Amino acid sequence: MGFTSIPIRNIIREAVARGGIIVDVRDRDEFLEGHIPMAVNIPFELIEAGEYTLPKSKYLLVYCAHGVSSMKAALIMSEDGYRVINTVGGLAQYKTAIEQIYNPQKGQEMSRVELIAPCHFGLESVLKKEILDLGYEIVQVEDGRITFAGDESAIARANIFIRTAERIMLKCGSFKAATFDELFEGAKAIAWEKYLTRDAKFWVSKATSNKSALFSPSDIQSIVKKAMVERLKQTYRVSWFTEDGASYPVRVFIFKDIVTIALDTSGVSLHKRGYRKLVGKAPISETLASALIMLSPWHRDRVLVDPFCGSGTFPIEAAMIGAHIAPGMDREFTAQEWSKICDKKIWYNAVDEAHDLIDHDVKMNIQGYDLDGDMVKCAMENARAAGVEQHIHFQQRDVKDLRNPKKYGFIITNPPYGERLEEKEALPELYRTIGESYRNLDDWSMFLITSYTDAEKYIGRKADRNRKIYNGMIKSYFYQFMGPKPPKRRREEA
Repeated sequence: MGFTSIPIRNIIREAVARGGIIVDVRDRDEFLEGHIPMAVNIPFELIEAGEYTLPKSKYLLVYCAHGVSSMKAALIMSEDGYRVINTVGGLAQYKTAIEQIYNPQKGQEMSRVELIAPCHFGLESVLKKEILDLGYEIVQVEDGRITFAGDESAIARANIFIRTAERIMLKCGSFKAATFDELFEGAKAIAWEKYLTRDAKFWVSKATSNKSALFSPSDIQSIVKKAMVERLKQTYRVSWFTEDGASYPVRVFIFKDIVTIALDTSGVSLHKRGYRKLVGKAPISETLASALIMLSPWHRDRVLVDPFCGSGTFPIEAAMIGAHIAPGMDREFTAQEWSKICDKKIWYNAVDEAHDLIDHDVKMNIQGYDLDGDMVKCAMENARAAGVEQHIHFQQRDVKDLRNPKKYGFIITNPPYGERLEEKEALPELYRTIGESYRNLDDWSMFLITSYTDAEKYIGRKADRNRKIYNGMIKSYFYQFMGPKPPKRRREEA
């Protein structure tokens, strides 16, 4: 079989048009330093060795650093029976043309918007990578929050595709205010008529203040609402509003007297994927679970086991990542009804893009165990709701019975923390058992999040890395015990 070639500047357009997969054949380290949005990484050496699997129903759009390795990869992949499109040029040429890709000169250009995405403290780097992968510009990185820029379609695509943010907010204005008068005038100066219709239902859903002269959340909420009303009265020339239209929840952040006001485009938090109807005690959120999986080097061709699966969040999120299932494709968002900001067609296009990217042919070995049989049934039901039940094997099993003949697998889990006294007494033995089970697995890696400070002591090994994470209000640590990488295998000569 042969392959066709296109200029690299057209790679995203062709991928979307054909429902194809963009394949980066550079080394993993090069990929992590920067890559084309939506690309998956399959290093050339794996392609050469035949150690890769992709859906043969999809077009593969292949690129590298300069265009040499991609041509070789395209030839090999076409011989393996794939439909391949090689790109002429490499990443450098793509970066040169990126403005033309995202800001086409013909037709009406979309307006530039700034969006704010909050996340768990300590996981900003994961969220930043997700945003860059979607092709958007990072404006500011703060503790627990990232501001980024894109066109209007970014509102829909960020809500549907981002796995690790808590919500997506549209930034409306920012100004300094140390008095309530300054707060009122600053909020009133924002062009609310650009965003809100005459019948809009609007309220300040949340206000926070840190290191600022203004500190009363209720007063801040009240004054911003009054300022918005005054602005809209002047614009629409009315004295009162029905507020029976679309909902526009407003959020206010004040830090060191700098006020930022935004509209909440998500509504219900993004960790509400829609699949988790049933939960157990102390469940981990979907967004946090995804972020921790993405912090690990787990790949869908490696075994993954969660021996404390509870309602199944880790296995389900891993299966969704492995199958390229967008987390927000089956739920609704507040901004879908905002006629002045983003047309419904934008949302339809984003959902279509999400459906096109799903890998229906992927094979994964993901397992979830729990001692509680009712929780296993709960996890199975949640997996069915998420559409990934075929990728996960759930079983009632004690962690002490954890065995697996496969090498180079992963444990990713959220074991009990011992929040109650009777549970704390059992923790030393529990974590000792975790350590023993881990040592019985051949060349595996283990990643676990816990607030139990003696975890390493009883596991019997110091973690190679740990990262402080806040799981809700609980200060926890993400312990990372690294196993060896699988050996590289060479492609057999024909």
